[in-house]
Amino acid sequence: MDERQEESRADGSDDEAAASRFVERFAAQLVQAGMPRMPSRVFAALLVSERGALTSAELGERLKISPAAVSGAVRYLAQVNMVSREREPGSRRERYRVQSEQWYNALLERDAILKNWQATMREGVDHFGLDTPQGRRINTSLEFFRFLDKEFGSLMQRWAAHRDEHLGH
Repeated sequence: MDERQEESRADGSDDEAAASRFVERFAAQLVQAGMPRMPSRVFAALLVSERGALTSAELGERLKISPAAVSGAVRYLAQVNMVSREREPGSRRERYRVQSEQWYNALLERDAILKNWQATMREGVDHFGLDTPQGRRINTSLEFFRFLDKEFGSLMQRWAAHRDEHLGH
């Protein structure tokens, strides 16, 4: 290792640059998947933070964004169960923490949405009937959601077994 690498490692700049690259790359992938940009960046920043938790000021500083941007991003992430809010001990400041089971929880939330969609699709099939083009299209969606619902339970059980085996939970 040359002197510059040793120096940058000692002051943490390599680690900070690597973390920043990860945050922006992963955030871009989350945006491609449909998550808004700022919540994607905040989530990725929390994910790479040492404690898995940061204050609004720390997030703003790391991401170079305004307090309002942090607030909106955290509100979105909390709504989809990907972060939680907690008080800093002895302070009025809030800290935002990434959940250890954030993907599992987010999928459970999606499962509830799929159940609601199934109920609406059933109403649509009942209203239009299977003898109409609309009813058949709606029924295809209904069957897809039923399939996902059935597979989802099995998938979550397999994840729990995999998690226990590989992560010791």
